[in-house]
Amino acid sequence: MSSCMIKWPPRLVVVPGLYGSDEAHWQSWLERQFMRPIRIDQQDWSAPDLQGWTEALAIRLSREQGPFVLAAHSFGCLVAAQAIARGLRGVVGALLVAPANPARFSVEDQLHSGPLGVTAIVVGSDDDPWFSADGAQTLARGWGASFVNLGKAGHINTASGFGPWPRAKYWVDTLAHWAAPRCLPRDDTPATVEAAPAVVGACAPCAVAIGSATL
Repeated sequence: MSSCMIKWPPRLVVVPGLYGSDEAHWQSWLERQFMRPIRIDQQDWSAPDLQGWTEALAIRLSREQGPFVLAAHSFGCLVAAQAIARGLRGVVGALLVAPANPARFSVEDQLHSGPLGVTAIVVGSDDDPWFSADGAQTLARGWGASFVNLGKAGHINTASGFGPWPRAKYWVDTLAHWAAPRCLPRDDTPATVEAAPAVVGACAPCAVAIGSATL
C-alpha cells in the first residue's frame, strides 16, 4: 500500500471534441453532476490538432490535483488516449464516447494504438457518421478497454438526443469504483476525505493499470 494520501472520489475531467460541447450536450450535463469538475479548453475548437490538444490537456491537469476520471467525446477521445499513453499522471479511468475516426483527421499514424494502462470504457454506435462501431471496437481492443455498442445512437451527441445521460454518470462512477482498491488505503487505515489536505499529484497506484472489465 502506498504511504501517500489522496483525495477521493476522483475529479471528473471533460474532454470535448470538435467544436466543443454546448450546454445541451451530455458532457455539459455530466459536468454538473460532480463537484469540482474540470473542462479542458482549446484555443480553436474548429481546428483539431492531436498533438496540440494533447499538450493542452496535459498542461491543464499538471496544475490540478488528482486523481481524475476522464470523460471524452469524439476527437476528444483520441486526445485523451494520446495523453494517457504519454504518461498523463493521476488518471484512474477514462470514458471514451463515440471516438472519431483517426484517418478522418490524418492522425492514424500518430495515435497510440496499444494498451493505455488505465481502465477505460469505449462507447460506440452502429450508425455513427464519424466512425463505425467496428472501428471503435478495434480502437478499444488495442487500448485494452471495454467496449459498449449502443446500437443506433448516431454520434452520441446533442443532435442524436444525448443531453441528460444518467448512464454516462453510472460509467464514470463505475470507473472510480474499479480504481478504489488500488488508490485508497486499506480498511484499517482511514481514507482522506475530500476536504483534507493531499499531496500534489497522484500516488503511484493511481498511475498504474487497474485492469479491464467487460460490461
